Amino acid sequence: MPQLTRRGLAAATAVLLGATALTACGSSDSGGEAGAGSGPVKLTYWAWAPGMDKVAALWNAEHPDIQVTVQKQASGDDLVTKIITAAKAHKGPDLVQAEYQALPTLVSNDALADIAGEVKGVEKRFAPGIWQQTTFGGDAVYALPQDSGPLMFFYRQDLFKQYGLTVPTTWDEFAETARALKKKDPKKALTTFSANDSGLFAGLAQQAGAAWWTFEGEKWKVGIDDAATRKVTDFWGGLVAEGAIDNQPMYTPAWNKALNTGEQLAWVSAVWAPGTLTTAAPDTKGKWAMAPLPQWTAGANATGSWGGSSTAVTSDSKNKAAAARFATWLNTDPEALAALVKESGIYPAATAAQTSGALAKAPDYFANQPDFYTRAAAIAKTTAPAAWGPNVNVAYTAFKDEFGKAAKARSGFPAALAKVQATTVTDLEKQGFGVAK
Repeated sequence: MPQLTRRGLAAATAVLLGATALTACGSSDSGGEAGAGSGPVKLTYWAWAPGMDKVAALWNAEHPDIQVTVQKQASGDDLVTKIITAAKAHKGPDLVQAEYQALPTLVSNDALADIAGEVKGVEKRFAPGIWQQTTFGGDAVYALPQDSGPLMFFYRQDLFKQYGLTVPTTWDEFAETARALKKKDPKKALTTFSANDSGLFAGLAQQAGAAWWTFEGEKWKVGIDDAATRKVTDFWGGLVAEGAIDNQPMYTPAWNKALNTGEQLAWVSAVWAPGTLTTAAPDTKGKWAMAPLPQWTAGANATGSWGGSSTAVTSDSKNKAAAARFATWLNTDPEALAALVKESGIYPAATAAQTSGALAKAPDYFANQPDFYTRAAAIAKTTAPAAWGPNVNVAYTAFKDEFGKAAKARSGFPAALAKVQATTVTDLEKQGFGVAK
């Protein structure tokens, strides 16, 4: 992804908020100037992860001079809108938890501060592909990585053995495994293609080398219908069309039943999958195993990501150095990272934390694979860079609509991808963004 700057982002992304959105919100106490005799610096932190107040309490107990108050927020687009609105009114908090794909929009709206000077040397604590999502490939640092969701391949170890299947290491092998299973038992499916969570497809495209939003001069260029994403689309669409895999959406009662009864033998998911499987397929505990994501080229070593967030310091903060200190502690200190795992249930982005502390032991659901987190950490280091833009929400909604119809019809996947591309470009232009053709 080309190097981006705040000036270039602002020039290319004039995000327009309606007058009705510019209502006052945020904390009236967003951290005043700390002076002699004024007492401790007081910071506010907007976050949605559970238990974040308990993690902050550890900091507060050890840092009486800098006290952090966590204010629980909704996640997703609602929080992005709230942050932008607060920034326009100069009533933002000091820190925010922000998903990686939201950062370009927040930076272009001048909602986040560049904290590169306050976090020197921190870069080495994270995988390059994760760090890039907070810097856009430039020198500025707009957030610190907090958690990540590297993609992996989860499969029923017992059923693979029963049907004589080998864990695929390439996507070609994956397709052959799906076909082989269908021949042996037509009632079984290796997995399903689901259109109800755009993040998974984005991660698969990321692994293939896709760059959905890039920057040309002072304009955005949309590449959702690029060669890498077309390859991913053709692959999964082809398997659905021939009936080699299922076409039902994830997270439904039918999907849960398919996993729990062994009607589906595998799931391409992220490192947080054990938590979902615990609920969706409780009867299969101890029967699953995890392996690296299949590769497009034999011998390659890359994965995509599904989910993840960062900790950013806002432009409104009057105590940016103190806020950056807390953000650094939160995402690099061993005690803080262990607490994030325990209290918030996240998979930390900091590489050192991925095999220590609370992650030293495999999830109970995967007790049969004691090296679960050791393998996960190795996979996480291979996360490919991601290229996000200012209207991810529009692209994701279009994906659900268009690919949902294609999956149901078992056809029309290339046309669906072209429609997502067109919808995203049209929205950028409608909102007044500069768009390169």
